[in-house]
Amino acid sequence: MIKRQFPLTRLRRLRRTEAIRSVISETNLLISDLIWPLFVIEGKNQKQPINSMPGVERYSIDQILQKCEIASLLGISMIALFPKLEEDKKDRFGSDAYNSDNLICRCVREIKKHFPDLIVICDVALDPYTDHGHDGIIENNIILNDKTNDNLVKQALTLAEAGCDIVAPSDMMDGRIGKIRTAFENNGFVDTIILSYAAKYASAFYGPFRDAVGAGLLLGSKGKTTYQMDPRNSLEAISEISLDINEGADIIMVKPAMPYLDIVNQISKKFQIPCFAYQVSGEYSMLIAAIKNGWLSEDDVIKESLIGIKRAGASAIFTYFAPKIAKSLKDGIF
Repeated sequence: MIKRQFPLTRLRRLRRTEAIRSVISETNLLISDLIWPLFVIEGKNQKQPINSMPGVERYSIDQILQKCEIASLLGISMIALFPKLEEDKKDRFGSDAYNSDNLICRCVREIKKHFPDLIVICDVALDPYTDHGHDGIIENNIILNDKTNDNLVKQALTLAEAGCDIVAPSDMMDGRIGKIRTAFENNGFVDTIILSYAAKYASAFYGPFRDAVGAGLLLGSKGKTTYQMDPRNSLEAISEISLDINEGADIIMVKPAMPYLDIVNQISKKFQIPCFAYQVSGEYSMLIAAIKNGWLSEDDVIKESLIGIKRAGASAIFTYFAPKIAKSLKDGIF
């Protein structure tokens, strides 16, 4: 073991100038690390601000295409789509999730027509489609795991048929990855990627997102604690991820990111599989609130928050800051 001691070793020598710091930096943020989440609504030429996420809006499909153009110009290669449905499209089973002409399927087809090389990620979950806001079918106040899986499989197949590149089951039902992978194999979608939200915690940081997709009004006092993970647990995350990998997941997700960097770090070291992390709506809104009040420096704190996620081991990051960061990286500011 090398023994280093002061004054022969002065670590500050390597921090003396920005040029030196850049050359020896261990972690660097790249445009290819960024995934841009986008919220989709019905209509034409429509934009809706999301009050709990200042600077983020919902867009009609024609406006989404404009965002895809921006993504392409900035070098962002992946976007993730999330729907905000009209209330009359919702029911207790989330039936519109597997309607081949639903909002997301129409959006995917339009994106693929105009931007065939842009990678489109679609959520597999029932909560935007159910009238109660849960990710599953409810009977007697219980989320039915296996019946929910049947609908999730139908949703995943519908998305694959529409042209989605990556399906992302975010529901946290047991066994759904294996069922989706088997359905893909049996229906000719052998190249469709499964990004499993394998370590999705029952977090207080999701509030603004549920506002954005209209899925949080009727959850009740338990919320989603009977299927999303307990924030107190880390070994459980390893078990969840092991199961999902064995069932056919290609990529795994940790959500949220910042409060769970220890999980990202453990996973990236233990499993030889890409690990994505989601800088969720609450993380975004928390930073924006502090920035708008002048308490934090905008560019510096956004960059540091994303560098921290990548340093922990994330292969890519879902972030609402994606276009801002991509432009800064492209302009050589970061």
